[in-house]
Amino acid sequence: MMIRMSVTLIDRPTSGATEDELATQLHDVRTRTRRLTEDLSTRQLMGPMLPIVNPVLWEIGHVGWFHEYWTLRHAHGEAPGLDRADVLWNSSTVAHATRWDLNLPDRNGVFAYMADVLGRQVGRLSGGVDAGTRYFYELSIRHEDMHVEALAYTRQTLGYARPDGLGHPANHNAGPWPGDASVSGGRWRLGSTGADGFIFDNEKWAHEVGIAPFRIAKAPVTNAEFAAFVRAGGYRNRQFWSAAGWAWREGTGAERPVYWLETDGGYGTWRRYQEVEPLAPHAPVMFVNWYEAEAWCRWAKRRLPTEAEWEDFGASADPMIGNQFDEAGAVVPRPGGGIFGDTWEWTRSAFDSFPGFETAAGAVGEYNGKFMCGQFVLKGASCATPRGHSRASYRNFFPPAARWQFTGVRLAKDA
Repeated sequence: MMIRMSVTLIDRPTSGATEDELATQLHDVRTRTRRLTEDLSTRQLMGPMLPIVNPVLWEIGHVGWFHEYWTLRHAHGEAPGLDRADVLWNSSTVAHATRWDLNLPDRNGVFAYMADVLGRQVGRLSGGVDAGTRYFYELSIRHEDMHVEALAYTRQTLGYARPDGLGHPANHNAGPWPGDASVSGGRWRLGSTGADGFIFDNEKWAHEVGIAPFRIAKAPVTNAEFAAFVRAGGYRNRQFWSAAGWAWREGTGAERPVYWLETDGGYGTWRRYQEVEPLAPHAPVMFVNWYEAEAWCRWAKRRLPTEAEWEDFGASADPMIGNQFDEAGAVVPRPGGGIFGDTWEWTRSAFDSFPGFETAAGAVGEYNGKFMCGQFVLKGASCATPRGHSRASYRNFFPPAARWQFTGVRLAKDA
């Protein structure tokens, strides 16, 4: 499973959150984690061994371990609350394929461990912490945010039931949001600085790039628009696919987006969690990989935006506004589109380092550095991204064949 930890140990930016705000964020993200897991049976908490998901019981234990390791142990100098914690949950040393075979605590034990860590964290925060320590609390919260989204797509991957109170149907009657926005381009600051508050190491460091004038769609590609490509035989037409994309399609036999179901010669339904539901025609297409996005663009005579273009377009939007995972918890895309929310959006930009990344003090390359090959940048947020996690400069990334994340397409073209 592609969960990345971005850790900066030296010259780290400072979190602007107060102790009370951090305590609230800790409770909020833990509430989301529990909403996605506590209804699962013991059998479902383990699930089948797949290369694209973790056993849920292991994953939530890892979340608790990460909080304890970086805040209570690293920042506060406490001893481990569970002697075996590092052996069980350190994702850097516990191979993915072995996570189903570990002698994990049972569900009550794992949830109790997480509750104990949270209680100790809140206790520490109540006594006040310095700015450097606050950074590790925010790092741990953002890391759990990533796992919340992973838990949502794990439930989708495995066909588990929709969690209670989550996944209310989208308004299928809402209309599309057609047309393009014109962006004048110019010089753009890509990346972040230490003055930008909490950042991940793959955003280091800010540098200027040039952007030519371009146009970009106001909304992501919809189910109806993508269905036209499927009906036109786009998956079987070699001319729309790159060599790597065609090799993927041939190898997998893909004929449509992964959860779409063919009924009466058409594609009007899909599997969402364990239910079969109508495809909302004007909702963003979701769970398409980079190869599928690239092929659709060729068919439509458009292209994917670059990372810098997307930021130039999206930076004026409020990342707190949009269809994301909050107390309402819909976790389903909505018709009409937006900029932050609904689906992560593929860019044409390879996930690579910015100038100064390798020499930046404290950048831990074994996390983000090892992924900077053969992956592509995604921007925005999805309907399963906890609200407050993303922003215009945030760099999500996945391999081009990934179909398990909440990913979609926004079109661009030269002006």
